[in-house]
Amino acid sequence: MTTGRLKPIEILLVEDSPTDALLAREALGESRLFNQLHQVSDGVEAMAFLNQEGAYATAPRPDLILLDLNLPRKDGREVLAELKTDERFKRIPVIVLTTSHAERDILAAYNHHANCYIVKPVDFQKFTSVVQSIEGFWFAVVTLPPEN
Repeated sequence: MTTGRLKPIEILLVEDSPTDALLAREALGESRLFNQLHQVSDGVEAMAFLNQEGAYATAPRPDLILLDLNLPRKDGREVLAELKTDERFKRIPVIVLTTSHAERDILAAYNHHANCYIVKPVDFQKFTSVVQSIEGFWFAVVTLPPEN
């Protein structure tokens, strides 16, 4: 698989669980697509990354965001609402990747224009498969909008 891109696919993982972040990193590391994974552990850091503030002054604009809902400081629900109302970020695909099966969370995510909602599998092989299918679909099948 090739994407026809000369630069890596920039993925922002917003995940506070070190274990889940490691699983995502390993799954993406097995990919045949050239990607660069950036990870932040809460919603405040996610917004600083996107706004290129502080330690993230040179952060790249992500091509895709993998967003957990249950985060410290600013949760994923707030981040999603903020992203999708900001002209600079609203076209970045946001995949909610969370442990929540709650109908209210699913509805709220789609009401705030999440591109899809996936409940994290607990099994490593299934988790790897899910992450690789996300990457394969969003970067080998879908045509993404330009940055501006």
